[in-house]
Amino acid sequence: MQRTKKAAEVFKEFKPTSWAVDNKTAMYIITIIITLYGFYTFTTLPKEQFPDIVVPTISVTTVYVGNSPQDIENLVTRPIEKQIKGISGVKVNKVNSISMTDYSIIIVEFDTDITPELAKQKVKDAVDKAKTDLPANLTSQPDVVEFSFSDMPILFVNISGDYDGLKLKHFADKLKDRFESLPEVNKAEIVGAPEREIQINVDPLAMEKAMLTFNDISSAIANENTDISGGQLEVGDMERALRIKGQLASSLQLFDLMVKTPTGGNIRLQDIAEIKDTLKQKESFARLNGKNVITLNIIKRSGENLIDCADQVKAIVDEMKVSELPKDLAVVVTGDQSRQAATSFNELVNTIIIGFLLVLLVLMFFMGVTNAFFVALSVPLSVFVAFIFLPAADIIVGGNVTLNFIVLFALLFGLGIIVDDAIVVIENTHRIFDNGKVPILKAAKMAAGEVFLPVLAGTATVVAPFVPLLFWKGIIGKFMIYLPTILIFTLLASLIVAFIINPVFAASFMKPDEKAPPGKLNIFKKWWLWALFVVGFLARMAGIKAFGSFLIVLAILILLNRLVIQDLIFAFQSWVLPRLMNGYERLLKWLLKGSRPAWAFFSVFILFFISLLALIIRKPDFPFFPSGQPNFIYVYLKMPIGTKAEETDRVLKQLEAKTNQALASLNPGQPGSIVESIISNVAVNANNPMDNNRSVQSNLGRIQVSFVEFAQRPDQPTLPYLDSVRALVKGIPGAQVTVEQEAAVPPTDPPVNIEVLGDDFDAIAKVPKTFTTSWTPAGSMASKTLL
Repeated sequence: MQRTKKAAEVFKEFKPTSWAVDNKTAMYIITIIITLYGFYTFTTLPKEQFPDIVVPTISVTTVYVGNSPQDIENLVTRPIEKQIKGISGVKVNKVNSISMTDYSIIIVEFDTDITPELAKQKVKDAVDKAKTDLPANLTSQPDVVEFSFSDMPILFVNISGDYDGLKLKHFADKLKDRFESLPEVNKAEIVGAPEREIQINVDPLAMEKAMLTFNDISSAIANENTDISGGQLEVGDMERALRIKGQLASSLQLFDLMVKTPTGGNIRLQDIAEIKDTLKQKESFARLNGKNVITLNIIKRSGENLIDCADQVKAIVDEMKVSELPKDLAVVVTGDQSRQAATSFNELVNTIIIGFLLVLLVLMFFMGVTNAFFVALSVPLSVFVAFIFLPAADIIVGGNVTLNFIVLFALLFGLGIIVDDAIVVIENTHRIFDNGKVPILKAAKMAAGEVFLPVLAGTATVVAPFVPLLFWKGIIGKFMIYLPTILIFTLLASLIVAFIINPVFAASFMKPDEKAPPGKLNIFKKWWLWALFVVGFLARMAGIKAFGSFLIVLAILILLNRLVIQDLIFAFQSWVLPRLMNGYERLLKWLLKGSRPAWAFFSVFILFFISLLALIIRKPDFPFFPSGQPNFIYVYLKMPIGTKAEETDRVLKQLEAKTNQALASLNPGQPGSIVESIISNVAVNANNPMDNNRSVQSNLGRIQVSFVEFAQRPDQPTLPYLDSVRALVKGIPGAQVTVEQEAAVPPTDPPVNIEVLGDDFDAIAKVPKTFTTSWTPAGSMASKTLL
């Protein structure tokens, strides 16, 4: 009898849970530390629109002035390609090369498993091996550069005014120096600025009479235009360094510069040459809303906070407008990606908070207010615990985890899953507690011990499908790896919260169920209720809108709970829930009789095929990523290779006029228009932002139409204007024009990519002529890529 009674007293327990329940004070301190650390990490993590993908793509650029494309191909491109194709130890996916007048670029794409550092070193070694086969008089040695998505500008600072080009460039240089002093800014590129050029146009006949060569003249100028050291001079107990300043301060000094002749005489430079202080031929153009501007492209340093970086750049602009720049100088910031990132971040954070409150509200009706609150707390606590393991997440993703929309979506996606473990533990505790019949400490320990293995198995089955996503290959895998990584860590963290922290809360605060106490209006006398409202409003005024909104909504919910919800919960649990459970029980009994289980099982397959047939009949589209209303419209112009920048700019102006015509109803450039700006670029910043070929090519042009934030145009769709622009920019002879909206995903190959390979360029050039006009399905833009 005693053995039977003793055996009845033995119960399963999970040792960590028992330790936590027995050491509640220590657990509260640990929970507070985790909460503070997690909240600090959440607020200080760098915020970005998209993950900063590191792609092992390396470009090799070589300049050899004065050579045709065929010579560049034979003398530069082929020797380097030969060594690159011989790279061993790593997988090279593709090698593309472009040879044009004076210029060669080779793009090497490695397997995504290769680190960019290793890929760059492999290419450098191959280029070093090829240098023995390259011409000795290259204009510039091959430059090996790593491709990075973080090199895309985050905003544009446009400068214009009634000043000459050199004066505007002077102001741009001032801004550039201030921008690049910020630790968050990698570089600020100046586009569309004129450059000073000193021309020395030598008279061949006069040079011949003086028996001079071009090298004699260039050497004379170089030797005169330099500072030289004059040695050391003892002054008392000190030694002073002497320096003779010889650098030319003005172009006028060139007129009287003496050039030594082979006969021992001297001749002035102005006697054999015409000297001009002028501007260099423009190699790039930039316009804002049809007016010439100088643009600074602000490029953020990888891993830095996008929103903070943009805010500091705009703060510098505002400061310099007041202190250093002329009042009549127009400095306009356009294409600010931080606004969209901040809007997306705030919306997702608000969605997470609303989701948390809805989870809390739903759980209240099934578990009671106190139990539901314990369960709902597992949501933020699981996230904060997961942040402790961010160093491990950094290793998995191959870089620093930032607070981008993929990470926030993973947290939102796991919102309803995180509470599953806590629901089982708390509900089992409540069942064993049985309104006080079992001591709460014992109930908490027994509940965790009974369900640990089933809950562990259930969490493992939820985590398991996400594990293969960690090994997703390619750029898309690099982009999406944040989703399974954050979900896995958060779900595993929910186990820790459910079995370590939640039982402590239950042991401290779980009480028998009861109806709402009398004197409901006494809630208005509680000081902490008004403190929640005051702190919430102060937080919103201080800019911490998400936290402030959470406190205000929480205070409102407490009021509603005391005045309304508790009575509704009591009625639901007393009348509605028992009827639901009884109805479910009757349904199960009915289904489990005779052959009904087999028919129920068979009907699942019937429903599957019916659903599949309905999907096939509907014929839905299958885009890789859905695209919404455009925030940007890009018009890309590609002229024949070798086209001068002036000619490209002339054609681009025609496209500008047609683009403005397509957007005429929106009044671009006018106050209140949803078109924020129309920026045009030639050569510099004219490539597709997602293209790994970042070379400056005079035959390329780009028009960027920027719309205001979606919140400012909720009822004004922009997608129809994409088609309007496409319809009007057709029909320019000799020009390839492509119209696209911004890419919200990592770059992928075109849906159809036709490559023509061979060594005979003349034969290859004939192949594209056999293709007719491009296919245009359902009004989408047509384009061909023939390589």
